[in-house]
Amino acid sequence: MESIRKLLSILRESPASSQYRRDFLLTWDKSKEQLDFIISLAEALRACHRHNVSLRSFDSGLAVSIFRDNSTRTRFSFSSAANLLGLAVQDLDEGKSQIAHGETVRETVNMISFLTEVIGIRDDMYLGAGHTYMKEVGEALADGHEQGVLPTRPTIVNLQCDIDHPTQAMADLAWLKETYGSLDALAGKTLAMTWAYSPSYGKPLSVPQGIIGLMTRYGMNVRLAYPEGYNLIPEVEALAADQAGQSGGSFEVTGSMDEAFDGADIVYPKSWAPFSVMQTRTELLRARDDAGLKELEKQALANNAGHKDWACTEEKMKRTRNGDALYMHCLPADISGVSCKEGEVDGSVFERYRIRTYREAGWKPFIIAAMMFAARFENPADVLAGFVNDPRPRRARPEAAGRA
Repeated sequence: MESIRKLLSILRESPASSQYRRDFLLTWDKSKEQLDFIISLAEALRACHRHNVSLRSFDSGLAVSIFRDNSTRTRFSFSSAANLLGLAVQDLDEGKSQIAHGETVRETVNMISFLTEVIGIRDDMYLGAGHTYMKEVGEALADGHEQGVLPTRPTIVNLQCDIDHPTQAMADLAWLKETYGSLDALAGKTLAMTWAYSPSYGKPLSVPQGIIGLMTRYGMNVRLAYPEGYNLIPEVEALAADQAGQSGGSFEVTGSMDEAFDGADIVYPKSWAPFSVMQTRTELLRARDDAGLKELEKQALANNAGHKDWACTEEKMKRTRNGDALYMHCLPADISGVSCKEGEVDGSVFERYRIRTYREAGWKPFIIAAMMFAARFENPADVLAGFVNDPRPRRARPEAAGRA
């Protein structure tokens, strides 16, 4: 418990401890101190969980999830985080709601929020729409609260939009802190965020954008690599360059995966659809042009197939620092010879890092819980101290101390 109390001291001393009643939409909208606070709070919540300390902060209340795209890790992480804090989870299935009959966002949002504390939204399908939708939900919540309809305004947590994937990027940052010992230790480390071949074409831009948008805040040397035409949203690339300059790190874009891997400490090979393809795809989806979508997919897959050499192979890993860079992925990875014939990463490389990628993913429930906790309690460190100083067991029969 001593380690938890040390974390409590860090949280109390944080100059940005209060994120009360604030949404978490984009990491670059938060100060670095606020991001640090979320990481430390997630560490404290994870430590309490491992020491069998109940963190049931709510006796009742809902955490509503709105998933407009498929999800495994983020969906279960959101549910786990809400359950950890005592909130019941209700998923809004738009197809089974009155939304299918034309109900407005303003009306829906108020109807689902009478006893709701948190709303988690994943909307990454439409370029230029996901982040906008989250802001529209926020405005409807604010209006409902101001008009006395809602007793409190629920907090929105971005579970992935068209621009950013903050819960993933923050979980990745927590994993890097665990791996290297501190956030300060990340300064000067070289991270290669590279496009990689995939036999599918419609993967969102938000993961690579989230990585370059966050890691450039911590003095890292971030290399973004992609084949010609596979660029990200230009404004996000410009943001990353500006942040790197402010943090003492660097940001560079290269058209060579080999160049990005050379001497890298960390590699993050991940497929995404080109910005221009996502723009066209958005227009076709909105127009419900099935024939156009099929033709776009055919063209995009053909383009991808021209870059099958963009894969995280054993040979490319030898180019990294000491031939042993940390491999990262948001999962699921397209694993050559395992989940597909040819994909983002060689089966042998992935297997060597498989457990570490699982541990990387294991931070996400605690990151989401920290975002919820910081937004719903004005003094989260004091609330957490109450659980630590007068602990209640989370389960009646804890596992052996060696596995806690």
